[in-house]
Order: sequence, then structure tokens, then C-alpha cells
Amino acid sequence: MTRIVTRPIPLKSAMSLEQSGLPPLLARLYAARGIRSREEMDTSLKHLIPPEQLLGADAAARLLADAIASNQRMLIVADYDCDGATACAVGLRALTAFGARVDYLVPNRFETGYGLSPEVVQIAAAHAGGKPDLIITVDNGIASVDGVAAAKRLGIATLITDHHLPGDELPAADVIVNPNQPGCPFPSKGIAGVGVMFYVMLALRAELRRRGAFAERAEPNLGELLDLVAVGTVADVVPLDRNNRILVSQGLARMREGRLCPGLTALFRVAGRDPAGAASFDLGFTVGPRINAAGRLGDMGVGIECLITGDLARAMNIAQQLDALNKERRAIEADMKADAEVLLDDIEAGERATLTLFDPSWHQGVIGILAGRVKERLHRPTFALARGNEGELKGSGRSIPGLHLRDALDLVAKRHPDLLLRFGGHAAAAGLTLREADLPRFEQAFEEAARQMLAPADLTRTLETDGPLESAYYGIDTVRMLQREVWGQGFPQPMFADTFTVESRRLLKEKHLKLRLRHGNSRLDAIWFNAPISVGDTVTAAFRLGINEYMGQQTVQLLIEHCEDATPGA
Repeated sequence: MTRIVTRPIPLKSAMSLEQSGLPPLLARLYAARGIRSREEMDTSLKHLIPPEQLLGADAAARLLADAIASNQRMLIVADYDCDGATACAVGLRALTAFGARVDYLVPNRFETGYGLSPEVVQIAAAHAGGKPDLIITVDNGIASVDGVAAAKRLGIATLITDHHLPGDELPAADVIVNPNQPGCPFPSKGIAGVGVMFYVMLALRAELRRRGAFAERAEPNLGELLDLVAVGTVADVVPLDRNNRILVSQGLARMREGRLCPGLTALFRVAGRDPAGAASFDLGFTVGPRINAAGRLGDMGVGIECLITGDLARAMNIAQQLDALNKERRAIEADMKADAEVLLDDIEAGERATLTLFDPSWHQGVIGILAGRVKERLHRPTFALARGNEGELKGSGRSIPGLHLRDALDLVAKRHPDLLLRFGGHAAAAGLTLREADLPRFEQAFEEAARQMLAPADLTRTLETDGPLESAYYGIDTVRMLQREVWGQGFPQPMFADTFTVESRRLLKEKHLKLRLRHGNSRLDAIWFNAPISVGDTVTAAFRLGINEYMGQQTVQLLIEHCEDATPGA
């Protein structure tokens, strides 16, 4: 069941924003998202939270500055998703500009698992560039207690930069930079891993400046890395609080002005998108998935190479490889989704609080996407699992509002200490490893934990909308105005809801519903992708505004999120 509700609009805030010169529609949308004044909408860099507030950033800067001064070897150990890849690229490009000896390593997720494990440390120690003096993690490491200990035994210093929630024990690293570690006052707890690394580089530049490193050479412009920061932030679906909106807005502005790195230029080209019109959607659904595809199906080193090369021709070559991997990922996902449909046929989802799905043929790299698709369709916290090391399963989960997924796994682990071999993650997404023989136990334990943590109302999908849209706003100019703004997790893209008369309907590719709708005197095209039902002659629809381009002509198209029959007497 899906419930459509309208966000409350604080009228005083909306009026204040409109009086400050904001268009009425934007004033209403921003007020509904908690913005009270025009000043809060200022996304200039001067409003970024200072690096001094990020616990460990100054200590990291001193550690890195000392390493540069003594010509030490540094090795960045990256994660295998878009956030990790962009964080690695930010670190590599900034440290190289600062004169560091730095290389990178991306562990094979299918062989060594997640994070700085002892096995990864051994690989790092045998790195082609020689044993590093300092390992720097990006977007991982906060749970790597054993890995940091292994590095220490080998005489390798460690700097952990991460944003994931820590466990009960922190690794004994030389320095930890993580806004979610105990005692950190940094208010933007939802900053992405790439944002943490960018902040460390800001602190390092300030430290090098204090040491006189730029007395005889130009100071590197770290603003040139904001395109990467924006991509990683949006792709990791972190909450877009004001600080994150500043980072994303600044990155998008650079892209629209053509000031983006060759790798991102190439990724926009292979996707058939123009950076001049770059929007949050492009980062999350066009660029991000192509970078992620490398880590999901193979070697994220390919994605990182795309982001660090200064040669556009080489970037185009790599981007085409990433595009091909993304197409392969989509094909694998389609097959897995078909398998999941068969499994779901035997499950009464309405009677359950959770879903746990496994098929021996599933690919480890795509189970997270599959879990997300099932969660969206059935509105249940979902884990999808695939075979990992011998006798083990790797699981990736996605959750709904109301259930903090990592906390749920923590509860499972406390109740069943021998069940989960490893786990970690966020409120909305988490991963785990368990023995294949323990799958039935986990399914039951996860269901019990979720039932304890969820309220009954949480299991009803709620679509929060911005209410009806006045007829005057069904135009291309409105769509373009909305696309220029920064939307994302915690600051949702506008979605409207209204009642329409259906003038025509047809099915595309046997799954997408193409509609011609009438609203007052306006006639509008609409599409409902993967429509689960047909519709009657009068419908209530929750929708977003989009642009359909056909033979050079652009028209407004409603992108339907949910549709239900509103025919009188139905």
C-alpha cells in the first residue's frame, strides 16, 4: 500500500523567501525543506564548515606534511564504489600537486573483502612501488582494527579517512579523520568519504602554507577538485545538508562552465549528456553508475584511472570501457531481477517486515542494486545475498525510513554472536558476511530485529509530495529552473501530486505505461516506468517534471512515481 501525503509549507518562511526575490514556486519548495532565509541558500565556499572542526584533520595534515618533507612513500587504499574512487582521485591529484610520492591500491572486493584487512596490508607491503611508509585509507578503514594492527607490525603508519559509523573498537591508527568518531564536533555528519578527503587536503594545504611550502611556487587550487567531490557526494546518496549542498553546487557550477576533469568530460560524452546542463540527476544516475560499474564487475582501478588522467583521448578510451561495463551490469541486474521475481512469487511480503533473498547464480557486484530495487517495489528492508568465499555468503542490504540497517545488524550480532562474520554500513545501506549454512538463522534473526525496531506505520510506503502544481508551471522553463537547483538525499527533488483525466494509454515494451493526461485546459504526456498496474479514466498521480526530447523537439513530460485510480465509485 502507498500513501500520498503533502509536505507542510511554513508560510512565514515561504513569504520571506519570496519577498527576498526567490520565484514563488522555489520559495514554496525551499520552505517545505526547512529553508527559512535567503542566506541559507548561499552556496559560496565561504560558508563551508572550517576544516578545524573536523577532528583529526589538523593532525592528518601534520602527518602528511612531515611525510612529504621526508620524501616518504604514501599509498592510498581506496574503496570500490564511486565515493571511494572519487576520494582516491582527490587524494592522488592533491598530494601529487603538493609534491608527495603517492600511489594507490584498490583491493579486489571478491578476494579480500571490504576495507583495510590484514590481507590488503600484505598486498600493500609488496606493492610495486616498494613498501609504503604511510597507508591512507579513503572511504574505509574505521572498522579495520586488525588491518591497522598488521600495518603497525610491518612498520607502516596509517591515516584513516572515512565516514562510516565506527564499531565498539576504533583501529589504533596514527590518525583517524571521521566525523562520526566519538568526540568529533563536525556538524555535517553525513559528509561523504570524498568530502572527508577533500577536507584533509584543505587542512594539508593550510599546514604546508604555514611551513612556507608555497613561498617560491604557486599554491595548488583545490577548487579544481570540486567536480569530483560533487560526483562522489551525490553518488553515495548522503544527506544533502547545507555543507554538502555547497560542495555539490560548487562542483556542478564548475561542470556547467566546462571546468571539469577530462575523465568526467569523457563520461558525460559517452552517456550523451552535456556538462553545460549538468544537474544532480546526471551525477547520481549517469556518471556515478558508470564509475561504480568498474568496482561492481571488475577493477575499480579502471574508474580511478579515468578520473586522474589529464589526457582526454585516454579518458575517452577508459570511459568507453566503463560504459560497456555498465551495460553488462544492467544486463546482469535484469537477469537477477527476474530471478528475484520468481522468489518473491512464493513470499507474502505483506506479512513480513523484511525480505532476505539468495540465489547461487547471483553476482556479488550487483546484489546491492537488486536489494534496492526490491526495497523500492515492496517497501521492506531487503538483503540480497550471493556466494563469496567457500562456504560463505556476502549480503548487501537496503532499508526503509524507520529502520537503521546497521543498528539492526548490530542487534542481530548481539543476540547471535556467532552468526555474522562481518558487517557494517549506514542507516539506509549495509553489508554482511555469513556462513551459507546460517542463512535461515539470519533470515529469522533479521526479521525479529526489524519487527522490534519498526512501527507498523513504517511498513506503509509514504510518498511525500509538494502537493498540486499550478497549470502555469507545466512548462519547459519550470523544469529547467528546478534542474538548476541541487536536490538529493534529505533534500528531495520536487515531486507533485494531483488528479488527472486519462485521455489515452499505451504499453511500451510490455512494462512502461505511456499516458496522455488532461489537467484543466492543459494536455500533458506522462510515463510510468515499470508500471505494476493499468489505470482507469481518472487518476491521482505523484510525479516529477521531466523533459522528453524527440526529433529535436523538447516537451514537458510527467515522470510518474505512483498512480492510483480516482474514478468516482471505483
